[in-house]
Amino acid sequence: MLQLMLHSHPRIAVPPETRFLVPAYFRRRIYGDLRSASARTALAQWIATDRNSKFRELKIDKDDFVRQATEGPGSLGSVIGTAFRMYADRFGKVRWGDKRPSYVKQVDMLLRLFPDAQFVHLIRDGRDCVASLKEMPWYTLNSFHAVSTWAEAIDAGRKLRRTMAKDNYYELRYEELTDDPSTELKKLCEFLEEDFDPAMVSPREAAEIAVPVHKVWHSNTHGDVTRSRVGSWANRLEDWEIALCEQALGERLKSHGYELSGGDRAAKEHMLAWQKTMQKRRASRMRKQMRDRINRLREPAPVAALLTSGQRALAGIPQQRAEAPVTERV
Repeated sequence: MLQLMLHSHPRIAVPPETRFLVPAYFRRRIYGDLRSASARTALAQWIATDRNSKFRELKIDKDDFVRQATEGPGSLGSVIGTAFRMYADRFGKVRWGDKRPSYVKQVDMLLRLFPDAQFVHLIRDGRDCVASLKEMPWYTLNSFHAVSTWAEAIDAGRKLRRTMAKDNYYELRYEELTDDPSTELKKLCEFLEEDFDPAMVSPREAAEIAVPVHKVWHSNTHGDVTRSRVGSWANRLEDWEIALCEQALGERLKSHGYELSGGDRAAKEHMLAWQKTMQKRRASRMRKQMRDRINRLREPAPVAALLTSGQRALAGIPQQRAEAPVTERV
């Protein structure tokens, strides 16, 4: 819903989830020095053709993308950013974004790629999030993982709120957004330094263009903004799942203004299973972070995007005299 609201803005394009940004980052060593045109070509071809990539949903020409990425600046962020810039060009827009829930835990990586990025974190009642995850046809994990996913996102958001500048990180609640879209979107546009556009309040028109037909789980985006799903966890979760959510996530829920039902405590075996799940996920995440730290010590090529005047300025690259002003931001 928020993706479509932003995509409805006349200056902003936000595509469906592409799923190639993070894999491209962790595969970067395979392609060597991206200051070489042949390396950029190889990376761009992988992005455009890998079977796990959702590049096709951008509906931009594959060969044109490979050409522009090859001719563009020699950095990982530039190759990736070229795909999103071309998507924005489809709609005559100057800014682009990308949406994926897991990005809240990958901000450090994203800032390496796009140092001028702004981050918008949409927070929803954790119980509703668990209920929704369980119903997704692509979600294959159990309820313990679903509860852990929300806990990790909230913890990551807390850290970002403490450490990031106010003009780089912004939080809003799903419940308030659906209750008063105009007010919340005006505040969001102020953060983005954009003028509010009334079209953002009615994103169903954008859904016809920006939501792939096969994503039937996003069917609600084709109608008016609704609060029908707010608090629906009470009818969608089993009693033991509600008890687990409220005991495991209680402090996090209350800190964001969500009231607890006051029901029974979770069974001891359920709490132990959740804690074990959290420990395994934390260990896996730390191993991945450690591998990335090691890889950063022997970085094969520049990482940060160099597609805009702002990005080049952050990289310390002098502006060209004849360059027209560029206003894109991530």
